[in-house]
Amino acid sequence: MNRVIPGLALAFCWLLLLLKGSVVIFALVLFAGMFIAAYEYGKMTLSSVSLVEPIFLAIILTLPVLSTFFIPVLGLNGGLTLAFLLLSFWTLTTYKQSTESLAFFSKCCLGLLWVGFFGSHLLLLRQLPDGNIWILILTGITAGSDSGAYYSGRAFGKHKLSPLISPNKTIEGALGGIITGIVVAFLLALILLETVPWIFVLIAAICLAIVGICGDLVESVIKRATGTKDSGTILGGHGGILDRADSILLAAPVLYYLLLIFT
Repeated sequence: MNRVIPGLALAFCWLLLLLKGSVVIFALVLFAGMFIAAYEYGKMTLSSVSLVEPIFLAIILTLPVLSTFFIPVLGLNGGLTLAFLLLSFWTLTTYKQSTESLAFFSKCCLGLLWVGFFGSHLLLLRQLPDGNIWILILTGITAGSDSGAYYSGRAFGKHKLSPLISPNKTIEGALGGIITGIVVAFLLALILLETVPWIFVLIAAICLAIVGICGDLVESVIKRATGTKDSGTILGGHGGILDRADSILLAAPVLYYLLLIFT
């Protein structure tokens, strides 16, 4: 129950936000979510006993989200550039040994790309025509793929997908997850879209399901490197924001650019 109730509440709030919330409300909620995710990332990777460094990092990492909506003249690239410059200054002013400072700078830049830059694409998606619908479809694909992979892996899994990163994931589970993602994408598109571009939905579902699996493995790499079980505890049995958003963060820019290219 410690996973079911928070999961249902989270799904309901996300659905309500996308179907009833304005772009402004979505931007505010997204900024808050990405700030928490960035803070969780800082707590995992910076190995700091103080709260100051993770909070300061979270402020910097969410600048792309902030500039994408609240300072349109800067845009996503402006916020990304500003955040990178601030991380550079931070690294230079706290420089110690070359390897230590390089590791610090690399970790911060990875967080900027993963949380700040990729996360901003959720806002870019929301600003597109039917953007809220496409985010719902994206959520359905990643969530459906994750569930499908879990149950397919338990039922049919024999060949390890990436034993050194995530020993429980199997190739059979991944294939089951991709198929589940396609089915969920078709159902949601049929229900939510007035005109369904079936070929595009098929291509997008396959790409997003695969990328979503990669996103989950990316966080597993970070967790193994930092000895972390969950990124946080804010979602109860579901862990932290990053634990729930790892797949969608990597998949959001893929869907955004697929929409720009094909539609």
